[in-house]
Amino acid sequence: QVQLVESGGGLVQAGGSLRLSCTASGGPFSTYGMGWFRQAPGKEREFVATISWSGSSTYYADSVKGRFTISRDNAKNTVYLQMNSLKPEDTAVYYCAANKNGRYYPGLNEYAYWGQGTQVTVSS
Repeated sequence: QVQLVESGGGLVQAGGSLRLSCTASGGPFSTYGMGWFRQAPGKEREFVATISWSGSSTYYADSVKGRFTISRDNAKNTVYLQMNSLKPEDTAVYYCAANKNGRYYPGLNEYAYWGQGTQVTVSS
């Protein structure tokens, strides 16, 4: 059974930075495409960033492009989300997810495995 565990969330002031980590166990992490998603109170879960199995391809939501960077370390079974220039509207629970086709993909329905989420709160 694949398990994904996120960490690194917290409270930060607007303009600050956070780095989220997601560590996988129980499956062939290096073959999975990975994604980060977020869900704010009262809103639907939305795509943030995705990365292919090799790390060679990435794709971002327009709202975070130029501020967030997704990366992975297959030797550590970990995917990261570096978040810079944070805004109050970035406040949400952030989830990592894995898709078995290995691609970078923005659609939620492609992802078979999900973490429990980590809270990010950006104060103004």
